[in-house]
Amino acid sequence: MTSGQFVMFLAAAFWVLLHVGLAGSPLRWRLVGAIGENGFRGLFSLLSAVGLFFLIWAYGQARSPDHFYGLWVAERWTYFIPVVVMPFAFLLLVAALTPRNVTLAGADMVARGEVEPRGIFRITRHPMLWAFALWAAAHIPPNGDLGSLQLFLAVLIVSVAGMFSIDRKRARQQPATWPAYAAATSVLPFGAILAGRNRLALSELGWGRIALAALAFLLVWMWHGALIGVSALPG
Repeated sequence: MTSGQFVMFLAAAFWVLLHVGLAGSPLRWRLVGAIGENGFRGLFSLLSAVGLFFLIWAYGQARSPDHFYGLWVAERWTYFIPVVVMPFAFLLLVAALTPRNVTLAGADMVARGEVEPRGIFRITRHPMLWAFALWAAAHIPPNGDLGSLQLFLAVLIVSVAGMFSIDRKRARQQPATWPAYAAATSVLPFGAILAGRNRLALSELGWGRIALAALAFLLVWMWHGALIGVSALPG
Protein backbone atom coordinates (compact mmCIF):
# COMPACT_ATOMS: atom_id res chain seq x y z
CA MET A 1 0.00 0.00 0.00
CA THR A 2 1.42 3.36 -1.04
CA SER A 3 1.31 6.46 1.12
CA GLY A 4 -1.54 7.82 -0.98
CA GLN A 5 -3.58 4.68 -0.45
CA PHE A 6 -2.88 4.80 3.30
CA VAL A 7 -4.11 8.39 3.45
CA MET A 8 -7.23 7.27 1.58
CA PHE A 9 -7.72 4.53 4.15
CA LEU A 10 -7.50 7.10 6.95
CA ALA A 11 -10.01 9.36 5.20
CA ALA A 12 -12.45 6.50 4.62
CA ALA A 13 -12.05 5.27 8.19
CA PHE A 14 -12.64 8.78 9.57
CA TRP A 15 -15.81 9.12 7.46
CA VAL A 16 -17.20 5.78 8.66
CA LEU A 17 -16.25 6.28 12.32
CA LEU A 18 -17.69 9.80 12.34
CA HIS A 19 -21.09 8.67 11.09
CA VAL A 20 -21.31 5.18 12.59
CA GLY A 21 -19.15 5.54 15.69
CA LEU A 22 -20.34 9.02 16.67
CA ALA A 23 -23.70 9.90 15.11
CA GLY A 24 -24.97 6.34 15.30
CA SER A 25 -23.76 5.35 18.76
CA PRO A 26 -24.59 6.05 22.44
CA LEU A 27 -21.71 8.55 22.41
CA ARG A 28 -24.02 10.91 20.53
CA TRP A 29 -26.38 11.17 23.47
CA ARG A 30 -23.53 11.74 25.91
CA LEU A 31 -22.34 14.65 23.80
CA VAL A 32 -25.87 15.98 23.45
CA GLY A 33 -26.17 15.89 27.22
CA ALA A 34 -22.90 17.78 27.57
CA ILE A 35 -23.20 20.43 24.83
CA GLY A 36 -26.88 20.32 23.85
CA GLU A 37 -28.59 19.25 20.63
CA ASN A 38 -27.66 22.42 18.73
CA GLY A 39 -24.09 22.19 19.95
CA PHE A 40 -23.85 18.62 18.76
CA ARG A 41 -25.31 19.51 15.37
CA GLY A 42 -22.81 22.29 14.93
CA LEU A 43 -19.90 20.06 15.92
CA PHE A 44 -21.08 17.21 13.72
CA SER A 45 -21.61 19.52 10.74
CA LEU A 46 -18.09 20.89 11.13
CA LEU A 47 -16.55 17.42 11.40
CA SER A 48 -18.61 16.21 8.43
CA ALA A 49 -17.37 19.10 6.28
CA VAL A 50 -13.78 18.34 7.27
CA GLY A 51 -14.33 14.63 6.65
CA LEU A 52 -15.87 15.22 3.23
CA PHE A 53 -13.02 17.48 2.15
CA PHE A 54 -10.50 14.95 3.47
CA LEU A 55 -12.25 12.12 1.60
CA ILE A 56 -12.35 13.97 -1.72
CA TRP A 57 -8.74 15.14 -1.44
CA ALA A 58 -7.48 11.70 -0.42
CA TYR A 59 -9.35 10.05 -3.28
CA GLY A 60 -7.64 12.38 -5.73
CA GLN A 61 -4.29 11.39 -4.28
CA ALA A 62 -5.13 7.68 -4.36
CA ARG A 63 -6.15 7.90 -8.03
CA SER A 64 -2.98 9.73 -9.09
CA PRO A 65 -0.45 7.79 -11.21
CA ASP A 66 2.05 7.68 -8.33
CA HIS A 67 -0.36 6.01 -5.92
CA PHE A 68 -2.84 4.15 -8.14
CA TYR A 69 -3.20 0.52 -7.04
CA GLY A 70 -5.24 -1.80 -9.24
CA LEU A 71 -7.15 -4.72 -7.76
CA TRP A 72 -8.99 -6.13 -10.78
CA VAL A 73 -9.51 -5.42 -14.46
CA ALA A 74 -13.11 -4.30 -14.91
CA GLU A 75 -15.01 -6.16 -17.58
CA ARG A 76 -16.75 -4.04 -20.21
CA TRP A 77 -20.23 -5.08 -19.03
CA THR A 78 -19.59 -3.59 -15.58
CA TYR A 79 -19.63 -0.11 -17.08
CA PHE A 80 -23.31 -0.57 -17.85
CA ILE A 81 -24.19 -1.09 -14.16
CA PRO A 82 -24.12 2.64 -13.25
CA VAL A 83 -25.98 3.45 -16.47
CA VAL A 84 -28.83 1.16 -15.37
CA VAL A 85 -28.79 1.96 -11.64
CA MET A 86 -28.14 5.71 -11.54
CA PRO A 87 -31.47 6.87 -13.05
CA PHE A 88 -33.20 5.25 -10.06
CA ALA A 89 -30.67 6.82 -7.68
CA PHE A 90 -31.32 10.26 -9.15
CA LEU A 91 -35.09 9.75 -8.84
CA LEU A 92 -34.70 8.79 -5.19
CA LEU A 93 -32.50 11.83 -4.56
CA VAL A 94 -34.77 14.31 -6.35
CA ALA A 95 -37.88 12.89 -4.70
CA ALA A 96 -36.20 13.06 -1.29
CA LEU A 97 -35.19 16.70 -1.68
CA THR A 98 -38.42 18.11 -3.07
CA PRO A 99 -40.98 17.22 -0.37
CA ARG A 100 -40.47 17.64 3.34
CA ASN A 101 -38.34 14.73 4.49
CA VAL A 102 -38.96 13.57 8.08
CA THR A 103 -35.68 11.66 8.18
CA LEU A 104 -33.51 14.74 7.70
CA ALA A 105 -31.61 15.97 10.76
CA GLY A 106 -33.73 18.28 12.89
CA ALA A 107 -37.10 17.41 11.35
CA ASP A 108 -39.93 17.55 13.87
CA MET A 109 -42.98 17.16 11.65
CA VAL A 110 -43.54 13.60 12.87
CA ALA A 111 -43.79 14.76 16.47
CA ARG A 112 -46.44 17.33 15.48
CA GLY A 113 -48.37 14.77 13.42
CA GLU A 114 -48.02 16.84 10.24
CA VAL A 115 -46.50 14.22 7.98
CA GLU A 116 -48.02 11.23 6.23
CA PRO A 117 -45.94 8.79 4.18
CA ARG A 118 -46.68 9.92 0.65
CA GLY A 119 -44.82 9.85 -2.65
CA ILE A 120 -41.37 8.34 -2.46
CA PHE A 121 -41.82 7.68 1.27
CA ARG A 122 -44.40 5.04 0.49
CA ILE A 123 -41.55 3.17 -1.20
CA THR A 124 -38.86 3.79 1.44
CA ARG A 125 -38.50 6.23 4.31
CA HIS A 126 -34.83 6.74 3.47
CA PRO A 127 -34.76 7.70 -0.22
CA MET A 128 -31.73 9.98 0.03
CA LEU A 129 -29.58 7.40 1.77
CA TRP A 130 -30.70 4.77 -0.73
CA ALA A 131 -29.64 7.12 -3.53
CA PHE A 132 -26.14 7.35 -2.06
CA ALA A 133 -26.05 3.60 -1.39
CA LEU A 134 -27.03 2.78 -4.98
CA TRP A 135 -24.47 5.26 -6.31
CA ALA A 136 -21.71 3.67 -4.26
CA ALA A 137 -22.67 0.05 -4.96
CA ALA A 138 -23.08 0.64 -8.70
CA HIS A 139 -19.63 2.21 -9.02
CA ILE A 140 -17.64 -0.53 -7.29
CA PRO A 141 -17.58 -3.12 -10.14
CA PRO A 142 -16.35 -0.77 -12.93
CA ASN A 143 -13.66 0.78 -10.71
CA GLY A 144 -11.09 -1.86 -9.95
CA ASP A 145 -8.62 0.20 -7.94
CA LEU A 146 -8.07 0.27 -4.18
CA GLY A 147 -8.80 3.97 -3.76
CA SER A 148 -12.20 3.69 -5.44
CA LEU A 149 -13.07 0.59 -3.45
CA GLN A 150 -12.32 2.41 -0.19
CA LEU A 151 -14.34 5.46 -1.23
CA PHE A 152 -17.44 3.61 -2.37
CA LEU A 153 -17.40 1.15 0.53
CA ALA A 154 -17.16 4.04 2.99
CA VAL A 155 -20.18 5.76 1.42
CA LEU A 156 -22.11 2.49 1.19
CA ILE A 157 -21.46 1.56 4.83
CA VAL A 158 -22.41 5.01 6.10
CA SER A 159 -25.56 5.12 3.95
CA VAL A 160 -26.88 1.74 5.09
CA ALA A 161 -25.91 2.25 8.73
CA GLY A 162 -27.43 5.71 8.65
CA MET A 163 -30.88 4.33 7.87
CA PHE A 164 -30.95 2.34 11.10
CA SER A 165 -29.24 5.11 13.06
CA ILE A 166 -31.93 7.61 12.04
CA ASP A 167 -34.65 5.14 12.97
CA ARG A 168 -33.16 4.66 16.43
CA LYS A 169 -32.85 8.41 16.92
CA ARG A 170 -36.45 9.07 15.86
CA ALA A 171 -37.72 6.25 18.08
CA ARG A 172 -35.95 7.88 21.01
CA GLN A 173 -36.99 11.45 20.22
CA GLN A 174 -40.62 10.78 19.21
CA PRO A 175 -41.69 7.63 21.08
CA ALA A 176 -45.41 8.44 20.77
CA THR A 177 -45.61 9.12 17.04
CA TRP A 178 -42.64 7.49 15.33
CA PRO A 179 -43.85 3.85 15.64
CA ALA A 180 -46.97 4.58 13.57
CA TYR A 181 -44.93 6.27 10.85
CA ALA A 182 -42.36 3.47 10.88
CA ALA A 183 -45.11 0.86 10.60
CA ALA A 184 -46.53 2.56 7.51
CA THR A 185 -43.13 2.78 5.80
CA SER A 186 -40.04 0.62 5.42
CA VAL A 187 -36.28 0.79 5.21
CA LEU A 188 -36.15 -1.71 2.36
CA PRO A 189 -37.69 -0.24 -0.81
CA PHE A 190 -41.25 -1.51 -1.39
CA GLY A 191 -41.10 -3.41 1.92
CA ALA A 192 -44.20 -1.78 3.43
CA ILE A 193 -46.06 -2.02 0.12
CA LEU A 194 -45.35 -5.73 -0.29
CA ALA A 195 -46.35 -6.30 3.33
CA GLY A 196 -49.69 -4.56 2.78
CA ARG A 197 -48.93 -1.68 5.16
CA ASN A 198 -48.92 0.90 2.36
CA ARG A 199 -49.74 1.19 -1.33
CA LEU A 200 -47.87 2.23 -4.44
CA ALA A 201 -48.94 5.65 -5.74
CA LEU A 202 -46.65 6.59 -8.61
CA SER A 203 -48.81 9.61 -9.41
CA GLU A 204 -47.62 11.20 -6.15
CA LEU A 205 -44.06 11.26 -7.44
CA GLY A 206 -45.08 13.69 -10.17
CA TRP A 207 -43.84 13.91 -13.73
CA GLY A 208 -41.87 17.02 -12.81
CA ARG A 209 -39.68 15.08 -10.39
CA ILE A 210 -39.23 12.25 -12.86
CA ALA A 211 -38.24 14.70 -15.60
CA LEU A 212 -35.85 16.54 -13.26
CA ALA A 213 -34.21 13.26 -12.22
CA ALA A 214 -33.85 12.21 -15.87
CA LEU A 215 -32.34 15.57 -16.79
CA ALA A 216 -29.89 15.42 -13.87
CA PHE A 217 -28.83 11.92 -14.87
CA LEU A 218 -28.29 12.89 -18.52
CA LEU A 219 -26.28 15.99 -17.61
CA VAL A 220 -24.02 14.10 -15.20
CA TRP A 221 -23.69 11.22 -17.67
CA MET A 222 -22.62 13.54 -20.50
CA TRP A 223 -20.32 15.71 -18.37
CA HIS A 224 -18.92 12.91 -16.21
CA GLY A 225 -15.57 13.01 -17.96
CA ALA A 226 -15.18 16.77 -17.50
CA LEU A 227 -16.38 16.72 -13.89
CA ILE A 228 -14.76 13.53 -12.61
CA GLY A 229 -12.02 12.89 -15.15
CA VAL A 230 -13.42 9.51 -16.24
CA SER A 231 -16.04 9.05 -18.96
CA ALA A 232 -19.33 7.44 -17.94
CA LEU A 233 -19.86 6.12 -21.44
CA PRO A 234 -19.34 2.35 -21.65
CA GLY A 235 -16.32 1.89 -23.88
